[in-house]
Amino acid sequence: MTPQTVEATARPAEHAADLAATHTLLACYLREVAAPDGTAETVGGLLRIRLPHLGLVLSCRLARVSPVLAHRYVGPVRCRPAPVARRRPAVPDPSTAGTPIDGTLVDDVGAVDAPVDVARLARLLAAELTARTGLANDEFVEQVLGSRDALATLLRDRPSRDPTPTGEPVVDGYVDSEHALVHGHPHHPSPKWRSGDPASWGRYAPELRSAFRLSWLAVPADLVAGDGPVDELIAPLDPPDAPPGHHLLPVHPWQLDLMPPTDPRLRRLGPAGVPVRPTASVRTLYAPSVDLFLKTSLHVRITNCLRKNARYELTGAVALTRFLSSVPLPPRVGLLREPGYRTVDLPGADEAYGTILRTGVREHLRPDERVVLAAALTTAPLVVPEPFDWWRAYVELLVPTVLRLWIEHGVVHEAHLQNVLVVLDRDGRPVRLILRDLEGLKLDLGRLAAWPDRVPRQAAYTTAQATRRVVYCLFVNHLAGLAGALADGHPGIEPRLWRTVREAVEATYAQLGAPAELIALLDGAPLAAKANLLVRWHRAADQQAPYVAVPNPIGATG
Repeated sequence: MTPQTVEATARPAEHAADLAATHTLLACYLREVAAPDGTAETVGGLLRIRLPHLGLVLSCRLARVSPVLAHRYVGPVRCRPAPVARRRPAVPDPSTAGTPIDGTLVDDVGAVDAPVDVARLARLLAAELTARTGLANDEFVEQVLGSRDALATLLRDRPSRDPTPTGEPVVDGYVDSEHALVHGHPHHPSPKWRSGDPASWGRYAPELRSAFRLSWLAVPADLVAGDGPVDELIAPLDPPDAPPGHHLLPVHPWQLDLMPPTDPRLRRLGPAGVPVRPTASVRTLYAPSVDLFLKTSLHVRITNCLRKNARYELTGAVALTRFLSSVPLPPRVGLLREPGYRTVDLPGADEAYGTILRTGVREHLRPDERVVLAAALTTAPLVVPEPFDWWRAYVELLVPTVLRLWIEHGVVHEAHLQNVLVVLDRDGRPVRLILRDLEGLKLDLGRLAAWPDRVPRQAAYTTAQATRRVVYCLFVNHLAGLAGALADGHPGIEPRLWRTVREAVEATYAQLGAPAELIALLDGAPLAAKANLLVRWHRAADQQAPYVAVPNPIGATG
């Protein structure tokens, strides 16, 4: 056996994590840099990407070629010198502490294709991006490798089955779907990067099927801020008794380790109550026994963002819930409402300990139905008895709902794969959808008669912003991801799947009176994809993330 084979056999989790990380990083670079720059080509199931500033070519075999550049990769990423004279840049590689690029990254590649691990791939791409943008990023490689190492920990330590099931199949199946996103976002350069070490976050990781109890603060009545029936909502959680003159505030236990209260008036009551399970978002917790979600603040940077609840997000959750009560949803679409929040009315502490209460899933289910996170359907090849019928049912639930909410009511729901729950009947067919998470919900100023009462202005979008966000979340993130999983399970069907999407968009376009916002989509204008690699490279806030153009298979199938 080769040394690489011996290593893969001896350390399977580390090898699998490294291979997955190289595929994900290459996918990001293809979509955000190489494809827009015209430095990528796909020939005979082989992707090639030129790194013009380094004089190198990357390649990887493709198990599935996607019309929206969401390919499925197989085998190692390889690197070789370009067949033309190389340009040796004068800029240093930020990941090699000043060592010249041409001394460490180019000359030792060799004359033939050589496999590269994610550490080397990250350094090569960092050097290319530095030369391309004129900017260096001394944390980029570290974050990529941190994500790889976190994934290896998850693959190695993940229990084969849930160690603390409730015994209720519908609930346990739903929790399992929230815990299924082991590899994370397929187009993020460091999808499993989290600040802190695994010893601190492992006990709270959804991928490790964790369960724990909430921590509780007792807050003096004059220091409480909130809205909605919070006491009524948290009572079933079996909280501890509140001292006289105090109100109870549930907090993520990890947050209290990270941000212990400094004001002596805030009293820690310790862990108590029913068990909770982390969802795919890590900081949103689900209490299966009482069917309640708690969206907590967590001063941990996960992928792009510090996961804390800003004050306007707390107030906005309840205000948007009230506003949406007047917005009609289709008969087979539901919404997880956010009717209450509570926090500490002190600067800093309001964002550190703010918690939003979210309603549960049981009210949306009928006998013999189950519910799963949409993203969980994309974690492996999706095999269903009648893929085209299944897909049509799904698309005809999702597409008209999202487009109608936007065009008719100005409501821009971030319908990406982690914000939609799918209700399946006993045969596994999609029969209803449930939308969730009001943090990312925006309102299109061009389609509102008046701004809703008490909704913060941070929820405002221009029509151009709304268009871009709908196109990305609905078509690029959600439908492309799910179509890819279905095509992995049923090879060769992806073009026909996109024709079904076009039919749904055309029908909705006609029903909505031919809105101008959908004309470009049907005419084949490029779709917009969020550029997670570039926003990390520029170290910008997530809200400032750029978008890149990707091919539009909806128009291409017309």
